[in-house]
Amino acid sequence: MTDTIMANPQTVLDGVPTGLWINGESVPSSSGATFAVNDPATEETLVSVADAGVDDARLALDTAVAAADDWAATPPRERGEILRRTFELLTERADDIAMLMTLELGRALPDSQAETKYGTEFLRWFAEEAVRISGRFANAPAGNGRILVSHAPVGPSLAITPWNFPLAMGTRKIGPALAAGNVMLVKPAHETPLTMLLLAATFAEAGLPRGVLSVLPTSNAGDVSSAIITDDRIRKISFTGSTPVGRNLLAQAADRVQRTSMELGGNAPFLVFDDADIDAAVDGAYLAKMRNGGEACTAANRFLVQSGVAEEFTAKLTEKMAAVRLGAGYEDGVTLGPLVSAKQRDKVADAVDGAIADGARVRLGGKLPEGKGFFYPATVLDQVDPYAPVTRDEIFGPVAVISTFDSEADAVKAANSTEFGLASYFYSRDLERCMRVSAALESGMVGVNRGVISDTAAPFGGVKQSGIGREGGTEGIEEYLSVKYIALT
Repeated sequence: MTDTIMANPQTVLDGVPTGLWINGESVPSSSGATFAVNDPATEETLVSVADAGVDDARLALDTAVAAADDWAATPPRERGEILRRTFELLTERADDIAMLMTLELGRALPDSQAETKYGTEFLRWFAEEAVRISGRFANAPAGNGRILVSHAPVGPSLAITPWNFPLAMGTRKIGPALAAGNVMLVKPAHETPLTMLLLAATFAEAGLPRGVLSVLPTSNAGDVSSAIITDDRIRKISFTGSTPVGRNLLAQAADRVQRTSMELGGNAPFLVFDDADIDAAVDGAYLAKMRNGGEACTAANRFLVQSGVAEEFTAKLTEKMAAVRLGAGYEDGVTLGPLVSAKQRDKVADAVDGAIADGARVRLGGKLPEGKGFFYPATVLDQVDPYAPVTRDEIFGPVAVISTFDSEADAVKAANSTEFGLASYFYSRDLERCMRVSAALESGMVGVNRGVISDTAAPFGGVKQSGIGREGGTEGIEEYLSVKYIALT
């Protein structure tokens, strides 16, 4: 284990602002209300934070709009340098950031360390993209003029982030918005607001002007978000979360024709063909399933394994998952922490119980442990029908559900038999099959012989009910730019 384990939890918590972040400072809510942030491992309160209301949201938007023109006019190099300095400060404090995420989210510290590295990289990437915003100049085909195409900031933006990646879901949205010259308000998940508040304070320390970034923790997400979305000054909404909530936000955005990016639910299939390197497939499956304790939208949700290698794959994956150590995420040697909440733990337990009632065989786990904390053990179920109810929705926990198939056509059909299309994975050593299956899978991202696909330099997003728009890569900054065409004689 690394020295990060030695970061003192109380010292880390003492360094986090607990007010709303408005106009470049930590302030109490206008009502004085607060809400508790709890440790999922002990169910005890870590700290209380200010609870934003509608008046706070309007104040934050007022300060953002007041700062918008000056920030848009700030030279791209200067905007990029602020992002770069924030990246450097976060990198210097990586131990504390990782510990903070483990405290409020519950997951094992190694996963938080990985997110710290991944999340900060978005700031470095978009610091470099800030100076690469370009346009084009061309002669009109008819010869009667010239075409000039330029880009401008889309305008004041709202980011609504989920609880499962408290840092990266912020930097992946804030980075391109600020790089493109937009001001931004962030409504973090009420389960995990602390990392976002610390991120805002770090931006200020790096020189971000007052008002450019606001953070509004709240226990009343609907009213606070609606107060912002229904204001004509907001021009862009970026949301990561469930498909039902995304649909509702899209409906609200439609009334004002606001730009949207929606990274919604997933139901990732993981296919293993009989020509695959089984040991490599097991390693990839473990990463695709157990990263973040299974609480990831890209997590493998359905394992579809060709009949001839199903028992070998299942036995080896079971052995690998049996080696995890369940416990509080900040304890030495723990590799699987608790789930984020009782609601999430119960959802996972209900999914497993339902699958067992439908005939699934338990190869590992499957029972709620006793005692405090929102723990659920690493679980493997096999002999599951590929169209069973447990395969229809995200489990969002450390549960591997294994089904079998006979032909490639059967595998692709089962993989695509969902309304979602965020990520998919498969293992095969046949190059022609790799090309065929990659083209046939209905998802925005495909991992071929690899279990982790997220990369700051690659576009992240889905198709079908998994959303619209892309984050990361060169495409990420385009979501925060408007195109302007100028006709010249």
